[in-house]
Amino acid sequence: MTHPVDYAHRERSRFYDELWDFLRIPSVSAKSEHNGDTERAAEWVRAQLSQAGLRTETIATPGHPVVLGEWRDAGPEAPTVLIYGHYDVQPPEPLELWDSPPFEPAIRDGRIYARGSADDKGQLFLHIKALEAHLATRGRLPVNVVVLAEGEEEVGSPNLVPFVKAHRERLAAETVVISDSAMFAPGVPSLLFSLRGLAYFEIHAQGPRSDLHSGAYGGAIPNPANALSRVISTLHDETGRIAIEGFYDDIEPPSPETLEGIRSLPFDAEAYAAQVGTIPAGGESAYSPLERLWTRPSCDVNGMLSGYTGEGAKTVLPANAMAKVSFRLVPGQSPVRVKELLEEHLAKVAPAGVDLTLVELHGGRPWRAKLEGPLFEAASRALERSFGARPVLAGEGGTIPIVGEFEEILGANSLLLGFALPGANMHAPNEWFATDCFERGIDTLIHLYDELAQGGNSG
Repeated sequence: MTHPVDYAHRERSRFYDELWDFLRIPSVSAKSEHNGDTERAAEWVRAQLSQAGLRTETIATPGHPVVLGEWRDAGPEAPTVLIYGHYDVQPPEPLELWDSPPFEPAIRDGRIYARGSADDKGQLFLHIKALEAHLATRGRLPVNVVVLAEGEEEVGSPNLVPFVKAHRERLAAETVVISDSAMFAPGVPSLLFSLRGLAYFEIHAQGPRSDLHSGAYGGAIPNPANALSRVISTLHDETGRIAIEGFYDDIEPPSPETLEGIRSLPFDAEAYAAQVGTIPAGGESAYSPLERLWTRPSCDVNGMLSGYTGEGAKTVLPANAMAKVSFRLVPGQSPVRVKELLEEHLAKVAPAGVDLTLVELHGGRPWRAKLEGPLFEAASRALERSFGARPVLAGEGGTIPIVGEFEEILGANSLLLGFALPGANMHAPNEWFATDCFERGIDTLIHLYDELAQGGNSG
């Protein structure tokens, strides 16, 4: 009998062709002009799951559809694994910074370049092909499986929690497996122990009723752009610490063992600086870069808009200004509480003659895993079989909003098993996914389902 891994190696060329088809669909959930493309991506996922041998269904939501694939013939005594991923992608702009078109995949230097290659189409695809390899060679899976693919992760998953609550019994599982993150380094596979949460806002500053001539009014009338800049400057102190009263009060610090593990990792600050083009000098100076990324909250301006931004000069005093500001949160913090604290802070620092308005965009709760037990051991064995190395425990500075909700609603353990590499340009031009990680990722997931069947779903 052909082993599923041998099958995956034999079919590798076809797998690449199929991934190319997936990556060519511009399923940008943030733009209504791509709604048809997003629906097309959902249908593509459904068809692939059906072809692999799962029973499939596309279920409408108030936003983009959810795709479900199910295989429940392992029997009532076998564990059930819920595989989660998303088929929507970030907008590709600025297009001029891409070296090849974002929705025309290309391989260069062992990397698959395309929007969604790493986040998360490529990693969702790994699971589909691992399931196919089992079913094509053995005619069955070693565990019961439910695949849930959504199309709104990149806009905060507004309809997913209601969907999970409404389909709680159908989605019941012992383990949730998510591949939407990165390894620590090439050749160093990782298991994630934490995700930061998110609280995302717009701050609007309104001054005069319309734009004014800066010569006739400048110096007498408050300038909303100036005012908003001063407001933003109050969000941090000189050490990089967030200067909102009460912001750190609810934080649940990581264990000494976790901190010791982080400090033992071979973090190369010079390589990190070369990768991003500047030194890791942001945030709280009292903590190392990895501690800041994985265990500390952050506050960042994601965009600003005000006044005249076209070519040449226009001496205008703008009527309004806007800044998009996001907070990454750590365990103990909540988006609701951060909004309250930010509102109180803005009330204290609002300049005279300028009205400040806070608009909440979306948020997600932080998450921290249990660092031991059969589930982590099963994943560790699967990674070691494919990569030849035991995984390290790593954190993730980003947010996957649904992880904590899955655990709370379904009572399941979450396993975050990502295969992208640092610097993969997720959310940025020239996003890429290493071909070696793509191929070893499929092998790992084939092994993982076998390992989970051997008692890796508890604890």
